[in-house]
Amino acid sequence: MGLILEEEVLVGPANFSVVEENGIYRSGFPQPSNFPFLHSLNLRSIIYLCPEPYPEENLEFLRINNIKLFQFGIDGTKEPAAMSRSAITEALKVLIDVRNHPVLIHCKRGKHRTGCLVGCLRKLQNWCLSSVVEEYKHFAGIKWRETDLRYLETYDVSCIKHCLESIIYMYYGSRTRRLLYGDENLQKPQMTYVL
Repeated sequence: MGLILEEEVLVGPANFSVVEENGIYRSGFPQPSNFPFLHSLNLRSIIYLCPEPYPEENLEFLRINNIKLFQFGIDGTKEPAAMSRSAITEALKVLIDVRNHPVLIHCKRGKHRTGCLVGCLRKLQNWCLSSVVEEYKHFAGIKWRETDLRYLETYDVSCIKHCLESIIYMYYGSRTRRLLYGDENLQKPQMTYVL
């Protein structure tokens, strides 16, 4: 995927796609040639799902652009036990927090670990399982894994839904979002009745 900006072709990372128009993206591992494209997204955060250290060149790009890095060291093996439910749950909490948007999710190739995190987000959004699996397979291609499909089938989003019950998202007329937690004092608008 490329974007032309002032005669410069911006090249996105491999397997790049928009997950949600409100600022959630997915991809494979960004290379330095992808930095101008990433800069155009005005990212606030990156969710990195691999255990390997982030390259210094990429860290420097994050520092210069004031982008937060959230790393969840999930091994990229084919073993079902390797996909940590707690790591995916914590990554999902970061992902749904609008204070981290716009956000890019990535692993090495943007297929399996990224596909599982996006699939869990889709379950949280009440997508039917067949649609979750279809999206996962679209990005994984012929390398889709039965173990990942079982993971997506069995991942329980109720723990995240419970967490969300304590959070209130308020949207103002200017479409500015502010995240308010249940323990904050909320002022209710005064209602005036005209008879």
